[in-house]
Amino acid sequence: MKTLDDFNFENKKALIRVDFNVPLNDKFEVTDDTRIVSAKPTIIKILEDGGSCVLMSHLGRPKGFQDEFSLRHIVPKVEEILGVEVIFVDDCIGEKAEKAVAALEPGQIILLENLRFYKEETAGDEAFAKKLSKLGDIYVNDAFGTAHRAHASTTIVAKFFEGKKCFGKLLEQEIESIDKVMKTGEKPVLAILGGAKVSSKITIIENILDKVDHLIIGGGMAFTFIKAQGGKIGNSICEDDKMDLAMDILKQAKAKNVEVHLPVDTVAADAFSNDANTQIVPINAIPDGWEGVDAGPKSIAQFHDVVMQSKTILWNGPLGVFEMESFAKGTIELGNSIAEATKNGAFSLVGGGDSVAAVKQFGFEDKVSYVSTGGGAMLESLEGKTLPGIAAILE
Repeated sequence: MKTLDDFNFENKKALIRVDFNVPLNDKFEVTDDTRIVSAKPTIIKILEDGGSCVLMSHLGRPKGFQDEFSLRHIVPKVEEILGVEVIFVDDCIGEKAEKAVAALEPGQIILLENLRFYKEETAGDEAFAKKLSKLGDIYVNDAFGTAHRAHASTTIVAKFFEGKKCFGKLLEQEIESIDKVMKTGEKPVLAILGGAKVSSKITIIENILDKVDHLIIGGGMAFTFIKAQGGKIGNSICEDDKMDLAMDILKQAKAKNVEVHLPVDTVAADAFSNDANTQIVPINAIPDGWEGVDAGPKSIAQFHDVVMQSKTILWNGPLGVFEMESFAKGTIELGNSIAEATKNGAFSLVGGGDSVAAVKQFGFEDKVSYVSTGGGAMLESLEGKTLPGIAAILE
């Protein structure tokens, strides 16, 4: 796997695919700069080598040229984080972009306009990718968040850089972190899967059963397993058409000596509201008219014990409706357990939209080993798929 360390960028122009698809408020200010901060080590390494950087990214889902999706809005934040002036070019291909790149000096940075202003980007158009390829000597992919898309700037452009393409530091870290869970992790390996639906996690579960020793199933998806085993779940979320599948997963796990840990109790609410009446009940005996909204104290204690005996931990999905303060305790306590295990030497990887949001909200970001920057890309990696953006660099 070729990384930045395989190249000296002195007097070279690096064409870098970054993921600056960041949220903006109504004043066009960046409200979460994680993705920009994550790209900094790659950019600084190239500048310190004596090279220059041509950054390309998308922002949102524009239909043609739409000013609210212009990357010019994020230039002040990028400059603030990098500590270097950023030259903005209001196109990403053609004469204007090529002239700006031709004038680029070592130590300088260009940020190109939103790639998705051209429909050819998402179409994976080869002619468009070729135009992009004129803007650099070496291609660096550092955008894990889009590595699962075969777009022009993430995959197709790599064809034009034979022997001159590599992973940036962020993408390298993402690959290594997933490999630690899926291939090289110290045992026992634990996967914690939460969230609402079994259906969205089926392929992940089936792919990781060969790799893990313990599997914690929490959140809304647990109720499908509980009901499948004959439990009473009241009004709790459930995918009735997935109950046979849930039983099959439990059978597969048993055959592979994977210990599955389901919640034993739950915080039940009489309405889906932060102000609802609540009671703690066994998870297989939820009264009619009540629904499970968080892990109960016995479940939290049991999950803590499993986490503490694990050496490699993957966390994907919350244990309850953590967006509501009243139902966040299970997710917070799980975060505390993972933080403690990490402090004691375990490797912990957090990935997938909701668990990443929870980790940030409750301040666990610096207490786990790695927080993935790519939701969909992370999930597809865990499903065992080869991501096109990664395959393009390895070719």
